[in-house]
Amino acid sequence: MISRRVFAGLLGSIALLPGLAVAQDMPAPFDAPAEVEIALVRYLSTGDFFQAYLSGVEQQAAALGVTLRVFDSRQDAALQADMVDQAIALGVDGIIVQHGLTESMQEAVQRAVDAGIKVVAFDVNVENPAVPQIEQSDRDLARLALEQAIVDNGEAWTAGYVYVPGIAPLDRRDETWRDFKGRYPGINEVAMFGTLDNPIANAVANQARSVVSANPTITVMFAPYDEFAKGVMIAVNEAGMGTDVSIYSADVSTADIAMMREPDSPWKATAATNPAVVGEVSVRALAMLLAGEEPGAQVIVPPTLITQAMLNELDISNMEELGAKLPAFVHADVAMPAWMPLPRR
Repeated sequence: MISRRVFAGLLGSIALLPGLAVAQDMPAPFDAPAEVEIALVRYLSTGDFFQAYLSGVEQQAAALGVTLRVFDSRQDAALQADMVDQAIALGVDGIIVQHGLTESMQEAVQRAVDAGIKVVAFDVNVENPAVPQIEQSDRDLARLALEQAIVDNGEAWTAGYVYVPGIAPLDRRDETWRDFKGRYPGINEVAMFGTLDNPIANAVANQARSVVSANPTITVMFAPYDEFAKGVMIAVNEAGMGTDVSIYSADVSTADIAMMREPDSPWKATAATNPAVVGEVSVRALAMLLAGEEPGAQVIVPPTLITQAMLNELDISNMEELGAKLPAFVHADVAMPAWMPLPRR
């Protein structure tokens, strides 16, 4: 008995013989993809962004023909670390760590690396030079949204800010927020709040109700995660302040687009990458590692600014129309060697 991987290798050798035309287009181990198994270990999964991200991971894994295992810790840091160990015990070839806390993921990821497993990390800093970091260019996400806030509201306004420290993408977006406040001293932050309790939008809405009640002079809310923005919008509308407060966010989904296009919606702009594309890029970067190639220490997916005015002008009502009318949104030409198969569009 021989394995499929060995058999494929024999075919590759036969292809060198005269008169035979058996070609191997895919590098090992993807010349026998059914034997390749990868794991996605998730910290965050609530919300449209994470469902779309998962869809992208699934589609790219299917395009490669590999087996995908999904582990969902539902924001339990200790459980996420245990799930990395479970993936190691199963003998997977590669692991994608999606979000999480540095202090809980650092040692778990090191155990995977020590076991010879290739690892990439999306939006969590595991402080390991062997692990490429997949990023949405979070600083650019925040910058694009805040630049639009300046365009819309001038350089002086009273702000509320939604933030939860310790989450790598939010920490990077926070760096840009602090930079903007330094550059524009007319920005007066009067309230900072935030939570990742499930369901996130409803939990943030509960906080935002108290914030807008105590701070009726707020004219701009910076909520750099779409679940945060949803919660703020619920509270602002309930308070009858929908025409007085403007919301600027990050990330996008069909549900977000619908909320941004509601009559008199306070949600004015968001900056986003396509979460499905980010999921695809995560798998492609891991596949490059498995093939002995280097995707780079940082694999950055560039974002796009999406404004309420743009959505209305182009009559965009869902993610499919957004991709059709903004083609750059549905593809990222990163971590894409010539041999890499792509999902069907």
